[in-house]
This record gives sequence, structure tokens and C-alpha cells, in this order.
Amino acid sequence: MSAVQAATRPESAQKVLSLYRQLLRQGNQFAAYNFREYTKRRTRDAFRENKSVDDPRRIQELVQKGLKDLQMLKRQTMISQFYQMNKLVVEGGISGKDEPGEPETLRQKDTG
Repeated sequence: MSAVQAATRPESAQKVLSLYRQLLRQGNQFAAYNFREYTKRRTRDAFRENKSVDDPRRIQELVQKGLKDLQMLKRQTMISQFYQMNKLVVEGGISGKDEPGEPETLRQKDTG
């Protein structure tokens, strides 16, 4: 490994770590539980899958792809926030009672 590669390696690692954190944070912005969980799972899997890549050119390609994915996630999370839904039971959602401090939940009655 040359001195240039050794000097740029921590900077590259810092970029990759920053991208990873940004992707996870942006994924947590989804209104829908399933999209949030899928995004977190997919991000972690992609980074684990590529953690052994040593080629600087390939790392740069992966970082560029990650940045494109981050931009796409930003657009998608913005759109998802327009369509708010009740929380799922898995998220600690509706238990039949409204939480204090939150707006009253509108519930649809079964007509049956």
C-alpha cells in the first residue's frame, strides 16, 4: 500500500461511515413501519455484503451508488409523510385508547 492510499483510507472510511449513518437516519423518517424496517435491514445488509471490498475504485462506485440511494430515500420519505397512517400494533400503536398529548384518533367502525 502506498503512502497516498494509506493517507486517504481514513478519509474514505469516514465517508462510508457517514453515508451509512445518513441512510439509517433517513430510513427512520418513513411514516410506514414496514418501509422503515425494510430500509434499515437493506442498508445493513448492503454494507455487510461489501465490507470486505478493498479496491478504492470499487469503494468509490459503491459510495456513489449509496449517495444516489440516499437522494432517492429523501424523496420517498418526503412523499411518505404526506400519507400518515395509524401506528401498527408492532409499533405500540392503537390499543383502544388515545395517548395523552396526541390528537384524537379517528377509528373506523366495523359495519360488518
